[in-house]
Amino acid sequence: MLPATPGLIVWRGFTFLERSRLMTNLRLIAEAEAFLYNQGTYYHAYNKLGAHIMEVDGQTGVGFVVWAPNASHVWLVGDFNSWQGEGYELTQLPGGFWQIFTTQAKPGDLYKYRILTRRGRIMYKADPFAFMAEKRPGTASRVTGLAYDWHDTEWLHKRSRGSHFEKPLNIYEMHLGSWRRKEGTPDNPEGFLSYRELAAELPRYLVDMGFTHVEFMPVMEPPFDGSWGYQTTGYFAPTSRYGSPQDFMFLVDSLHQAGIGVILDWVPGHFCRDEHGLVQFDGSNLYETEEHIEWGTYKFNYRLNEVRSFLISSAMFWLDIYHVDGIRCDGISSMLYLNYGVGAPNLKRFNERGGEEDLTAVAFLQQLNQTLASFFPDVFMIAEESTAWPLVTYPPAEGGLGFHYKWDMGWMNDTLKYMSLDFPGRFYNHRLLTFSMMYAFNENFVLPLSHDEVVHGKHSLIGRMPGDYWRQFANLRLLYLYQMTHSGAKLNFMGNEMAQFIEWRFAEQLEWFLLDYEKHAQYKHFVARLNKLYLQENALWRQNYNWDGFKWLEADNAEQSVLLFLRSAKAPERAQRSDFVLVLLNFLPDSYQEYQVGVPFAGDYLEIFNSDAAEFGGSGKLNPGRLTAEKQHMHGQPYTLTLRVPPLGGLIIKPVK
Repeated sequence: MLPATPGLIVWRGFTFLERSRLMTNLRLIAEAEAFLYNQGTYYHAYNKLGAHIMEVDGQTGVGFVVWAPNASHVWLVGDFNSWQGEGYELTQLPGGFWQIFTTQAKPGDLYKYRILTRRGRIMYKADPFAFMAEKRPGTASRVTGLAYDWHDTEWLHKRSRGSHFEKPLNIYEMHLGSWRRKEGTPDNPEGFLSYRELAAELPRYLVDMGFTHVEFMPVMEPPFDGSWGYQTTGYFAPTSRYGSPQDFMFLVDSLHQAGIGVILDWVPGHFCRDEHGLVQFDGSNLYETEEHIEWGTYKFNYRLNEVRSFLISSAMFWLDIYHVDGIRCDGISSMLYLNYGVGAPNLKRFNERGGEEDLTAVAFLQQLNQTLASFFPDVFMIAEESTAWPLVTYPPAEGGLGFHYKWDMGWMNDTLKYMSLDFPGRFYNHRLLTFSMMYAFNENFVLPLSHDEVVHGKHSLIGRMPGDYWRQFANLRLLYLYQMTHSGAKLNFMGNEMAQFIEWRFAEQLEWFLLDYEKHAQYKHFVARLNKLYLQENALWRQNYNWDGFKWLEADNAEQSVLLFLRSAKAPERAQRSDFVLVLLNFLPDSYQEYQVGVPFAGDYLEIFNSDAAEFGGSGKLNPGRLTAEKQHMHGQPYTLTLRVPPLGGLIIKPVK
């Protein structure tokens, strides 16, 4: 034998890998698995593709499998061979797969694939299935295992009991790199908190604030901080900016042990154009179809079976390996329409039915949601879909896309437009408050006040509020109370809870110093109190997605800009005194000493929440003690309460048992 590149030997013209195949019939991806991948139905492809630490013929090494059907040759380069491909050429398998096993590679090593295209071009590509990436500005993949000792059995058992539709869903959306920061170092000049440092602070904070779930803006490895994670290269790799895969598992585990669910943003609609990523992966348009007009990225080719296997495996991976509780799919509207972002009529395209729907994308989303539901029936899928596309949260068997929830962008736009109006203008725009209930149960909605509403010159939430300093805070409290009592799940972006005045800046931490100021501290206290009341009062969430849980008492009082409604934990015919609460919201600076409201039962009532309480920074116009209903018809109810109504405030009333 003659010596070859370190870690491999040459035997009768074959590398060690080829010798092993002759001796043991080594194949790193089984024929059946390759067949399923080519059919678009291999949903756990991360078990075989990528870099896997393994033992072959008693020798520990790393097996690499990559799909590059149009490549002429593929070599493995990395730390272990001084980034030289000689002696490390991968063997081609049927179905477009390439593989190699080497004892020289070890955990922690960086690597790429050196690909020779059919046109003679050499490209260096990161592994599409890599479990970890080199910290930017590096672009290589890193060999790593995924072993971790989980301690969230109790959480997973609790998650599996009952329907998530009948549980409270109050989401804290956050960007990991700008929640909090520390003093920078040469290795971490931005001062990012690591996954483990976040695990020491975040679970306790979310519990103290009364949130049920945290939603992370994409953690899948992005090359550019300014994309906020929405332009991905590593669909199977949590970003190395904050630590290792095990560190991220520790964060998820810590949140679960604290009783907090974890939702990940995931981007199936497009990917970035960075050369080390998926674009022109083997010299052909393998993963992509065309450039995305809106973002300068590339759209995935959903017609290609292997792309569907890749994407569904990515979503499955986070549920399976990282125990994630939900996935929020970004930019669904851009997937559903062939002409999304296309303005010129002569550039528009149409499907075979003559419509503008992208039927292949529809089929992919249906397959995605059906597949994940079959493996993880207690996990939920959320669509960021901003159009009137029908049946987003209906099963595919009924013509739907199969999501569980959809962001209610209509509610968000109407509500923020109304709340930004000066007070005299609210009379003429009262319908902005009430229109959402015309369609509230067409889908299962999440009411989002997300990162998108506090960037790009839109102002922060409190920055939109009219009036003087006191009225701005009163308006903001009223907005949050309206959101929390409206039907549907809830979502708020980090910083909303402290009334941050500036827009969100991804390169800085939140302005935590604001909590040294009384009004901001009072507002954060208000949010925590209301969140915890929301958890306690099942009338506010038990029937969140149907008319059984909501009843207008007064929807059209535009003159006083008052809303009055009931929330119930049970259908009206079965509801008892303890199953409902009454909500009154006053959107003007006027207050009322004696405001009569209809209620369904006789007896005594208590005010259990008032946004105008002095402890929240309000004027203190409360309804203390017991309130007794009188026998008098009003608002379609047989009894009447007389209430004190605060300015720019709202209250929640509950019957005494």
